[in-house]
Amino acid sequence: MKAEGIQSPVTSHELLVLWVLALAISVMHALPCAAQDWPARPVRIVAPFAPGGSADTLGRLVAERLTVRFKQNFVVDNRPGAGGSLGSELVAKSGADGYTLLVSSIATHAIGPAMQKAPYDPMTSFTHIALFGGPPIVAVVHPGVEAKNLSEFVALAKSQPQGISYGSPGPGTNGHLVAELFRARSGANLVHIPYKGAALAMVDLAGGHIPSSFNTLSTAAPHIRSTRARPLAHSQARRVAVFPDIPTFVESGYKDLVATTWFGLSGPPGMPAAIVKQLNAAVRESLATPELRERLGAEGMEPNDLDANGYTQFVRAEVARWAPVARAAK
Repeated sequence: MKAEGIQSPVTSHELLVLWVLALAISVMHALPCAAQDWPARPVRIVAPFAPGGSADTLGRLVAERLTVRFKQNFVVDNRPGAGGSLGSELVAKSGADGYTLLVSSIATHAIGPAMQKAPYDPMTSFTHIALFGGPPIVAVVHPGVEAKNLSEFVALAKSQPQGISYGSPGPGTNGHLVAELFRARSGANLVHIPYKGAALAMVDLAGGHIPSSFNTLSTAAPHIRSTRARPLAHSQARRVAVFPDIPTFVESGYKDLVATTWFGLSGPPGMPAAIVKQLNAAVRESLATPELRERLGAEGMEPNDLDANGYTQFVRAEVARWAPVARAAK
């Protein structure tokens, strides 16, 4: 017989339920707190290419601003190899706590995975945070080439049985794919000469070793200013302020030739939404400062203003657009 006022002991089942509830409550309280306290230690930004390139340069420019904004060090870690896939894979498999980020790009997410099987999925393996922007591709010729504009260049290429050769930063680069898309649209007889980098292609063009090149405007800019290369058109949607005399491919009749060698900020999948929102806002604020706008504008780069969802949709659209072109170009 149970004595009055004495409760039955708590069963093991009830203890388990209470423990689960306590754990759930602690997790609910811990998640906002973790996001609120972030960053509590240095943040690594992996640049999956060698130092000195656009990924490295843009990553460091943004890292400097984020360091000031969050009062915590944001450190660029160069991890080149396999066309950017080594560094990208490293980030994709990192913890989603906001302390390991990636300089993502058209090469690592839109082109590379289409050319060969990547150890990650460009969409599901990442949290896409913010778009930096990037330089357009410009078609340039050596000053000795007769063509003064894009129409004359197409006519010249069609008139030569052996075609006209063009240098690109390498097979599968944005310069190569824009050139192949232009060749398909125009019918110009173009012969691809891949280089191991954008700068090498421009050096050979300036020296008269190749007649033309499809290259990033940022790399071609010094040669254009010194008149060692004649620009014909670039792939920005509208003319750029620093080179107002260079027409766009759109103006020249190629309405789908709008492309940039873009870069952005991404992280591992499942990053807390609060951290993503903080990073997106900080990147957009940094890119909007007069100092950075002037710095990037000098190389033909126009900062973008997309939220995290906008950047995610942008990457998805770029994957869908360039994967077929990459496969066709082999």
